[in-house]
Amino acid sequence: MTAPEVELRAVWTHLAGPSHVDALDHLLSRLREPHRHYHTATHVMWVLRHVTAITEADTLPPGLHLPEIRLAALFHDAVYDPRSADNEVHSADLAMRRAGELGWASPRCTLVRRLVMATAGHHPSGIDEVVLVDADLAILGAQPNDYSAYVLGVRAEYAHVDDEQWRAGRSQVLQRFLDTPQLFGTRWGSAREVKARANIAAELASLGG
Repeated sequence: MTAPEVELRAVWTHLAGPSHVDALDHLLSRLREPHRHYHTATHVMWVLRHVTAITEADTLPPGLHLPEIRLAALFHDAVYDPRSADNEVHSADLAMRRAGELGWASPRCTLVRRLVMATAGHHPSGIDEVVLVDADLAILGAQPNDYSAYVLGVRAEYAHVDDEQWRAGRSQVLQRFLDTPQLFGTRWGSAREVKARANIAAELASLGG
């Protein structure tokens, strides 16, 4: 088991206790799928770490639903097929089922599903969603070398797309990010805003955008 997987198992055990091991094993097997180069256990580990960093750095409301955020973080990329447009829906449904299997009440299960769905368009509507989305998008504000590794990983996942299609599709995604007035909603994330926009602009320029 890799170090990121050990970390994910520790988070799962904290949420679920010593039972329900099969559910975590199933998730890890998905994250090991050979077509994944960025959306792996390592990415999920960093999202979880970023959630912790955000909650430690920001003054957040006392009603923050941290267990639900962490469960959503674990499962937000559980289903990942670069050829599909329904990954977040299927991931959200799986996360909601897992929450139910843990005995969580229906409102908590529904919240977990909503949190995962927020990672689809990255337009959070509440503080729980803001924390998760900022954690998921933190790579945009990474150091240039780490950002480049992220881009290479995503490009490898879209190996079935030729270069012209990749440039066109990726450019649209990047431009949408740049057109967003504010990429991050937490103070922790806002500290990465300038670097994120610089990374995005540099990549867009490299694509001829």
